[in-house]
Amino acid sequence: MQRIDPRTALLLTLPPLFWAGNAVFARLLVGQVPPLALSLARWVIALAIFLPFAWPALRTHWAALREQWKDVALIGVLGVGCYNSFQYVAVQTSTAVNVTLIAASTPVFVLATGALFFGEPTRRAQWIGACVSLGGVLTVLARGDPANLLALSFVPGDLIMLAANLTWTLYTWLLRTRRPRLPFAPFLAAQMAFGVIAIAPFTIAESALGAAPMHWSPTVVAVMLYVALLPSIVAYAVWDHGVARVGAVVPVYFANLTPVFAGILSALVLGELPRAYHLAGLLLIVVGIHLASRRGG
Repeated sequence: MQRIDPRTALLLTLPPLFWAGNAVFARLLVGQVPPLALSLARWVIALAIFLPFAWPALRTHWAALREQWKDVALIGVLGVGCYNSFQYVAVQTSTAVNVTLIAASTPVFVLATGALFFGEPTRRAQWIGACVSLGGVLTVLARGDPANLLALSFVPGDLIMLAANLTWTLYTWLLRTRRPRLPFAPFLAAQMAFGVIAIAPFTIAESALGAAPMHWSPTVVAVMLYVALLPSIVAYAVWDHGVARVGAVVPVYFANLTPVFAGILSALVLGELPRAYHLAGLLLIVVGIHLASRRGG
């Protein structure tokens, strides 16, 4: 593993910033753009931007894609279709800070899923870390009041974000166990394509079931371009490059900057100030992931 130099640190800081912006700006569009319509628009635009750059590699690796299309399709449906759609539905009733804090606990979901379903060996320290991080998630879900847990009083968006975590966990394990041997560009383009195919019928159903029509404005256009370009293309590419430089463990710590950036952006853009329980939840999640990532124990 290479030493983290300032350039690499900057690279690994950009994705959580862009991901935080994705949640905050999606929250900004609540009432202006239906969530599944936003998800579909995001990936259609992203695919249209990215496809010309990926097309030569797609042609070169077409035979491999055709041979492994089932794995690519499942990975694309989970990582592009389900996760992002769930997130946009979640911010309809939850805050961007809550959504990103719950998402920050994903490594714990990955650990538990690996141990239970994939035979991944685990250590005591990992389970301790998982329990600490789970305490952070429960702190956020309870909004600082344990009585909310006892009364099962949750905001629907928080529970939907837990479902999103599950889809991202499955996506992560499929990447580890069944990732096709394809370069980054054609693999991401294929994921986008399958994600769009998966989202489209649900977007049609959303409209048929009476979702409010989209209200076009310069803000809506700007947000769509943002979520299509920065969180969808640039963040994926930068993250892939950063992991190649320093390995898969260190970037997890940078990913936990996402709720920090979300808190700052929420205050600036939405006027939603973070609460004390957000800080407590963040600290527990970060400490838990740190414990789970330590060598030995």
